[in-house]
Amino acid sequence: MSDPIIIIGASHAGAGAASALRQMGYAGAITLIGEEDVAPYHRPPLSKAYLSGEMDRAALLLRPAESYAAHDIDLRLGTRVGAIHLDDKTVQLGGGERLSWSQLILATGARVRSLPIPGADREGVFYLRDSRHVEAIRGRIEAGGRAVIIGGGYIGLETAASLTKLGMEVTLLEAQERILQRVTSPVMSDFYRQVHGQAGVTILEGCLASEIAHSGDTPLLVKTSCGQSHAADLVIIGIGVIPNTELAEFAGLTISNGIQVNEFCQTSHSDVFAIGDVAAQYSPLYDRQVRIESVPDATEQAKTVARFITGDPKPHDTLPWFWSDQFDLKLQIAGLSQGYDDLVLRGNQAEHSFAAYYFEGERLLAVDAVNAPRDFMMAKMALSKGKTLDKTNLADPKAPLKTALK
Repeated sequence: MSDPIIIIGASHAGAGAASALRQMGYAGAITLIGEEDVAPYHRPPLSKAYLSGEMDRAALLLRPAESYAAHDIDLRLGTRVGAIHLDDKTVQLGGGERLSWSQLILATGARVRSLPIPGADREGVFYLRDSRHVEAIRGRIEAGGRAVIIGGGYIGLETAASLTKLGMEVTLLEAQERILQRVTSPVMSDFYRQVHGQAGVTILEGCLASEIAHSGDTPLLVKTSCGQSHAADLVIIGIGVIPNTELAEFAGLTISNGIQVNEFCQTSHSDVFAIGDVAAQYSPLYDRQVRIESVPDATEQAKTVARFITGDPKPHDTLPWFWSDQFDLKLQIAGLSQGYDDLVLRGNQAEHSFAAYYFEGERLLAVDAVNAPRDFMMAKMALSKGKTLDKTNLADPKAPLKTALK
């Protein structure tokens, strides 16, 4: 077949692009390359249902492994790409084989940020990024056991909730002054600190892990900058991720907190695209370059590239949205709250059903909705349509939510 497309990264974005291309009628050869030796799978459940054992491997898959061959997609698993050559439009695989492409889609994702302290490589210390990590962690989960989680972002908190429900005694260390400091407001940090504390999780903020040691009968001992030591049977590190831009950078593509792309997800080379966690794109809504680590955004970017290649170009301008499940709480986030100067609360925190609306002046930026799907949908609709909400109406519990839409 002519006009072959190669997709590097068998992720939500990469698998989504391959599927979207076929759905939109692309008849050329498609090769989907993944470093892991398993078919593409859902990543959000890793710290939740898959970690707890509520979801099995088959349910984790994005689609049955045999469906790729059925749609004439050459799925190459356990394969590393060593280099991208823009001059002759080839990629070089780790074993030396070269493959030609007419268009190249980079969905290389992100890798975990490592913790540079003594003992971080000890047995029983894990990161949580792929299914292999989770399967190794599950082998050490035991009711009554002790777990230390390093990092108080969403992954750390989701993991803390999962392990607590499985009967483990959990201590969470956060280096910043408060959990979730990089992503949300003090109001939300306070709420989640209280929820986790009531469930039995010990949260220590402004406290850095300084060493992971082995001492006597204790499998692991996590020493901290606070002068404390915490015994653990299991340590999980979740301190963020780093976009995998090396292949693109060595090939000469423009890098800026990710692989820089335009509204059609094209890189600085017109026949090379980047999607998913690795792509950095200008957002007209927020007037800045953003790199969104979100499954919905990856899915939409995959469709954007497929439309462009198949001759129906539509710019990617989808509103970022996210979610997090912890205990009986479903947090739904629409938009980006960074830069807010006013916050309006609606609902009842004590009843675990409320929303925090973020504003810059009178302009709505984002919402954090906890067990409040109507608030999430209203804010998502307003933001998608370039509208805002009335603060007075939002703050009035007797005013119907729909009256807040300007």
